[in-house]
Amino acid sequence: MEKKINILYVDDEQINLQLFSMLFEKKFNIITALSGSEGLNILNTNKDFSIVISDMKMPGMNGIEFIKKAKEEHQNIRYFILTGFEITQEISDALKQKIICSYFKKPFIPIEVETKINEVLNNTSSNTF
Repeated sequence: MEKKINILYVDDEQINLQLFSMLFEKKFNIITALSGSEGLNILNTNKDFSIVISDMKMPGMNGIEFIKKAKEEHQNIRYFILTGFEITQEISDALKQKIICSYFKKPFIPIEVETKINEVLNNTSSNTF
């Protein structure tokens, strides 16, 4: 049996963490964090993540701020943003600068998220983010 990849999902709303886990736990190994700082702690203690998906709007540190900090130590992970709002200039800039691979709009469509994750994982050798 193929080993499931580890995905860290960061969101300040517990219900979103539970929903994401329920939707994707059969395909991926989902680990969740309630804040950017908790996400950083998890990344620093477990080096086996392939994907990080973060909510954009969180107290303390937003999703892009969290991802920028995470990328300082974990460049090989592929990062995504999830937002309940329209694309902001900050998200647009993060895409152009290849800080994130893509973004998803809430409510997200699970098959779109899964497809984009698989695309990014299958292209890891040819793309550098």
